[in-house]
Amino acid sequence: MPTEPTFRARVVEDLAAISPDDWNACARAGGAAYNPFVDHRFLLALERSGSVGGRSGWAPAHIVLEDGAGLAGLAPCYLKSHSQGEYVFDHAFADAYERAGGSYYPKLQVAAPFTPVTGPRLMPAPGRDPDTVRGALAAALRGLMRQTDASSIHVTFASEAEQQALVRSGFLPRVDKQYHWRNEGYGSYDDFLAALASRKRKQLKRERREALADGVTIRHVTGAELTEAHWDAFFAFYMDTGARKWGRPYLTRRFFSLVGEAMPERILLVLAEAGGRPIAGALNFIGDDALYGRYWGALEERPFLHFEVCYHQAIDAAIARGLARVEAGAQGEHKLARGYRPVTTWSAHAFADPGLQRAVADYLARERAYMAAVTDELEAAAPFRHATEGVAPDA
Repeated sequence: MPTEPTFRARVVEDLAAISPDDWNACARAGGAAYNPFVDHRFLLALERSGSVGGRSGWAPAHIVLEDGAGLAGLAPCYLKSHSQGEYVFDHAFADAYERAGGSYYPKLQVAAPFTPVTGPRLMPAPGRDPDTVRGALAAALRGLMRQTDASSIHVTFASEAEQQALVRSGFLPRVDKQYHWRNEGYGSYDDFLAALASRKRKQLKRERREALADGVTIRHVTGAELTEAHWDAFFAFYMDTGARKWGRPYLTRRFFSLVGEAMPERILLVLAEAGGRPIAGALNFIGDDALYGRYWGALEERPFLHFEVCYHQAIDAAIARGLARVEAGAQGEHKLARGYRPVTTWSAHAFADPGLQRAVADYLARERAYMAAVTDELEAAAPFRHATEGVAPDA
């Protein structure tokens, strides 16, 4: 009778102590598509720039799982003292628990910091059985929760398969919604427009015309073209948006220089310019099958410029690169009218206190039922033509 493998887990507080080749091989194990936000270069730039670590409230505590045959799996993990920068909101859980006399922080977050993008979280080494390794990583996380006296574990923007593995280990499932654009084999933006109902098609054409009025031009910058001047301009946009949305922006100026130097081929900066100077921009990362829109900002208010720079230009870029989809970040039902459709995202949660676990389980069951109903309504509101409609001429 075969024996169960014996795993050992250790915590690494500096990603540089883990080989980039080992890390990236685990992130791509099983033929997974490349995801820039679990790339060793991206996560290391966060640490080296001070965006995580130090006094940020994100203390690296990466899980390394090993056995007699060597590396078995990895998980990007952080010990957190707050609930900022996660995009799967648990403030209500924290408030309720602390009103009842508990201490919600620290907690464990298994995630790509500040990044609401689905990607590998429980990463088996190549050749390892995913379910076995995921179960062992879940057990290691519970051990770390006890060791650090953390209240809970939150594995956010995991794959559906990872969520299912965690549920088998006693974690609670949670679902949410985002809006992604899907490339149905379009050869151009006009091909995409032809799939829309006539009224919506006219609306988007008008948006694009008005966004580029008064001499506004768009420039795509990537790879070796990226310079510190570009990052200076973009950081000003980022700081303006971050100050308004979050109070204190999460990323330091140094992060953009480091990530731009480390992985320029995976970055697309879309800049809007007027009078020879940048006035707005959107930062995108390029995966094997997706374009990921992450940050936007502007120094001037222009009609529809946000939609042009963040959504329409992203569609243009995805079509040009033959990418299957655009993921434009968290929330935002306004994306629906621009051809972005609702998709499900997954997370899993476990709590040290049995009472809190039961209370959250009840809440999440009701939330999942609500999300299922909302998804049907949102899909029905998508701007695409019905099969019985022809392509009406635009006015």
